[in-house]
Amino acid sequence: MWLDRLAGQSSSPAPSQPGSRSYSPAPRRTPSGQGPYITSQQRPGATPRSSSLSLASTESSASSLLASSRRANGSTLKESRTIYTGPDPVEILNTFLGDDKQHATSDTKTATNSVSSISSEDLQLDFDFGGLSIRELALSEEEALDNTAVYRPQAAEEYDRDKAKFEELHKSIRACDEVLSSVETNLTSFRNDLATVSADIETLQARSTALNVRLENRKAVEKGLGSVVEEISVSPTVVSKIADGHIDEGWVKVVAEIDKRATAHKKNTSSAQGAKGLQDLGPLLEKLVLKATERIRDFLVAQIKALRSPHINAQIIQQQNFLKFRDLYSFLHKHHATLADEICQAYMNTMRWYYANQFTRYENALRKIKLHSLDKTDVLGNEDTSRKGTVLSGSKIAGPPHDAFNLGRRIDLLRTHNQSALSSYLAEEDQSTHYLEVPFRNFNLALIDNATAEYTFLASFFSPALSYSTISRHFTYIFEPTFQLGQTLTKSLVGDTYDAIGVLLAVRLNQHFQFELQRRKVPAADGYLNGTAMLLWPRLQAIMNAHCESVRALTTALPTRPPTSKAEQSKLSAAPHVCTQRFGQLLHGILALSAEGGDDEPVVTSLRRLRSEIEAFLTKYSAAFGNDKRKRERFLYNNYSLILTIISDTQGKLADEEQEHFEGLKTAFQEAA
Repeated sequence: MWLDRLAGQSSSPAPSQPGSRSYSPAPRRTPSGQGPYITSQQRPGATPRSSSLSLASTESSASSLLASSRRANGSTLKESRTIYTGPDPVEILNTFLGDDKQHATSDTKTATNSVSSISSEDLQLDFDFGGLSIRELALSEEEALDNTAVYRPQAAEEYDRDKAKFEELHKSIRACDEVLSSVETNLTSFRNDLATVSADIETLQARSTALNVRLENRKAVEKGLGSVVEEISVSPTVVSKIADGHIDEGWVKVVAEIDKRATAHKKNTSSAQGAKGLQDLGPLLEKLVLKATERIRDFLVAQIKALRSPHINAQIIQQQNFLKFRDLYSFLHKHHATLADEICQAYMNTMRWYYANQFTRYENALRKIKLHSLDKTDVLGNEDTSRKGTVLSGSKIAGPPHDAFNLGRRIDLLRTHNQSALSSYLAEEDQSTHYLEVPFRNFNLALIDNATAEYTFLASFFSPALSYSTISRHFTYIFEPTFQLGQTLTKSLVGDTYDAIGVLLAVRLNQHFQFELQRRKVPAADGYLNGTAMLLWPRLQAIMNAHCESVRALTTALPTRPPTSKAEQSKLSAAPHVCTQRFGQLLHGILALSAEGGDDEPVVTSLRRLRSEIEAFLTKYSAAFGNDKRKRERFLYNNYSLILTIISDTQGKLADEEQEHFEGLKTAFQEAA
């Protein structure tokens, strides 16, 4: 720095200068338009400021001005104690101020020669005047910054104040020393505690290692002995559940666990391993098994009694109270076979009574349905067929007209998708007159539905304790009176009827029931359906034979010679005979019901015999035309054409054969007609 550091105290400002503003080296402006700078002689009432230097006691206005300028600028550069030998400071100042040399006074020149030398390096400074020149800075009214320390002699009050501050500082330092001493003591104690904790951690690590070794050893032992211990132990919860728990799905699981333990006990009794434990477990398991057996017996007996309640639905009890606990019967049969057989026998007797009672009531309701009565007068050869209606009880009442040979809408009963039987209430309230296939279908449909449900239940509840052959025998025992009731109903329906269409419909329904039971995988009811078929086919054969006999009798009754009188010849007509129309309708019904039938069915043979009888009758009847071959062949053509027309919409192998046969007969007599 080109200005030496002040070693002495600078003098205070003049007393006349205001104390609220620090002294500025820049002169005040004069209102008279004089120059910006005036010397101390030009400023009236102003006391020139003096400064003492450490190395030169000579007063210098230039040095004072430069020092004041440094304080105003806020520079804190370090002062140097070099002797100035460089350029003239006045010239440098004039260069900064941009003024002429005439402003320099002789006093400043004298002071320049007496100050210390300043090197050129001190002049290479970069001053920040806030964008102002030194002149502008000097002329400004801004206050000088107070950050430059003013060195002056220290007063007594200031000394006392500074002494108090130093004493306070000394006390603070002593307090800090005490705090640091306390911190040192705490850190020493913490270090000792940390060493103790470290020793404890090492001890815990050693114990942890030992515990890990023991744990691994116990796991190895548990892996080897766990299964054995599990087999020879029963928890108190299991014992309490077996003795006092409510029989539900959880109770069934506990019984299964006891069964598992009992099986393992029997298996390991002869083994040396765990022999003592098995001996202790044996009496407990035996008591638990006996208690479970007793509770299962009471539960099943209660459910069997519920089946005997009036107006009860057996299938609901079977699904909700039997099948949900089917494992209980297996447990009972395994540990007490005699008691299980007695329970099974009680169930079979109950269900035998249940189904016999229910189907007896249903059969009585179906017997109240009014049916068309077709007797021996409803045959092809009877020209005066009576129309009657009756009920199954045998009382004769006048019924609506019926057609014994026309299939009509009766086949809808076979094609319907409604697989529900008529209820007893609706059967009793029905006032319509039906054919025999209606009660036959409803009774047997209800029977096979109940048979399917019962067989499925028996196979689900009693297996695997019982074999399927045993279950089938039990099923037959249960449904034996019901099957007899169904066969009795079938006999009463077809025993004295001459309704070939109705009997053949019953045959097809019975075959449909057989296919349905095969689809449901219920073979136990095949015996009943086969017995029903053995009742239907012979009766159908008898009815077809009656038709053949009636046609044969009608043929025999025809005159062997053509009429000789003209009146009788005039009565002869080439129109189809009424017997031909009946045969065509009967043939149509049989072919429609035999669309899926086989060639080896008895109805095929009977139908061909009946067809031969009809052809023989028409041939003999055409002989009444005498020598008129044209009329005779025309009569035959009309009859065969009518039959072919009636059966033209039928399908199946048998229908194709019959259509081809009558097409040949029609063609044979077509040329003559």
